[in-house]
Amino acid sequence: MKLVTSARATGAALTLSLSLLGGCRVGPKYVRASMPTAPPVAYKENQAGSDEARSNGWRQAHPDDAMLRGKWWEVFQNAELNALEEHLIIDNQNIKQYFENYMAARAVVRNAHASLYPSISFAPSTNIQGQGNQSTATATTSTTGTSGSGTTGTTLASNSSHSYSLPFSASWEPDLFGKVRNTIREDANAAQVSAANLANETLSEQASLAQYYFELRGQDALQELYNKTVDAYRDTLRLTQTRYRTGIDSDQDVAQAETNLRTAEANAAAVATTRGQYEHAIALLIGQPPGNFSIAVKPLDAKPPFVPVGIPSQLLERRPDIAAAERTMAQANALIGVGQAAYYPDISLTASAGTQSSDITHLLNLSAGFWSLGTSATETIFDAGARRATVQQYKAQYNADVAAYRQTVLNAFKEVEDYLISSRQLAEQQQRQQLAITSAQRYQKLAFTRYTTGVDTYLNVLTAQNSVFNSQETEVNLRTSRMTAAVQLIAALGGGWSATDLPSEKDVTRKP
Repeated sequence: MKLVTSARATGAALTLSLSLLGGCRVGPKYVRASMPTAPPVAYKENQAGSDEARSNGWRQAHPDDAMLRGKWWEVFQNAELNALEEHLIIDNQNIKQYFENYMAARAVVRNAHASLYPSISFAPSTNIQGQGNQSTATATTSTTGTSGSGTTGTTLASNSSHSYSLPFSASWEPDLFGKVRNTIREDANAAQVSAANLANETLSEQASLAQYYFELRGQDALQELYNKTVDAYRDTLRLTQTRYRTGIDSDQDVAQAETNLRTAEANAAAVATTRGQYEHAIALLIGQPPGNFSIAVKPLDAKPPFVPVGIPSQLLERRPDIAAAERTMAQANALIGVGQAAYYPDISLTASAGTQSSDITHLLNLSAGFWSLGTSATETIFDAGARRATVQQYKAQYNADVAAYRQTVLNAFKEVEDYLISSRQLAEQQQRQQLAITSAQRYQKLAFTRYTTGVDTYLNVLTAQNSVFNSQETEVNLRTSRMTAAVQLIAALGGGWSATDLPSEKDVTRKP
């Protein structure tokens, strides 16, 4: 009894000591890498612009403007777009794929976290042993007179034994030097990367939907323009045919007018094709078969909203792709700790206990019990530099991830600057294009008057009509481009996402 008590005390003391040692963890402490050059205090292209731009809806953003949060597309104040975006969040298959990848990454974290605790198993068994059958022959003889008789008999014997056991066993490898904890941190960081990738994919799909929607409305506006142009060209052709029959115009004038009309009709048909393709793309984004989905025609009449841009340093906390790159650095840093922990021994503790008896009715008796404790250590004393090479590999990967993070940040700054200047210049272009339309319409009116009075030929009218149409077509395309540029600017700023939306390491460890 004293021996049992002493062994238990020794085992408990050893376990306690190893648990205290478990607080050690090798590996470098993670510090977020800084940029080689500090971000500018303001965006270079965030300027007020010209008077034309201001009069057409552009205004300079200020750092204290409230940032977009949550459902950023609502800034466009378009109920139809809002409904489509809600469908996308629920039914987009790409988003579902990234979500399931994130769920899988969280499961990996929980699997790694389980390694911190002992594993216990129970293996009840029964065993029957026996020897082969034995034959025993016996003979008896009796004599009566001169005649005799005898009999021979055979008996069979068997020898078997039974044993029953109810054993429990436990094993544990205490994380003395942080190998398991670094693995957990690596997997948790990988899960955070997956969460950031999910947010980035969601933002990308949402932005694509908004762009396709405004492109489709732009095609509706072009269709309306082409239909009006076709009607105007048809009226001109009738006039030219009438003048030809009266001998005023030539057959060449009629041919030119007819060519102008047929070209406009062909352009109108092309618009319908492009619109259909945008409609199909929207159906795909919201998880619908294109054959079951349609959007009613409605020409573009929206104006770009004001987009608060803040200051460049805020961008580091607003874009999910930057968060993914930063968490990738943290993952690589934790992996270095895993590699360095391989230099230290692995300690394993084992224990077993249970009952064993040849009689099942005695299986639960105290006298049938047994137990054992054990410990072992494994240390690699020579590996020809394999561990050192592994650590060097992990460090090089970390440095590569630092460079990738910095490049991601620089690219984010570039995208914001690109869409800022695009938004401002498009506003100026649209304003000036309106002036061009006014001039072209005035020229068309004068050319038509001179044509009907016989001063000029139909060629001047044809030139004037094409000038008006081209100017109006350019203006419609500019309006569409301004709307898509606003969407692109919002996406470049991170939409409504924030680093606070990224789950913590504890969050990704919990069971969903």
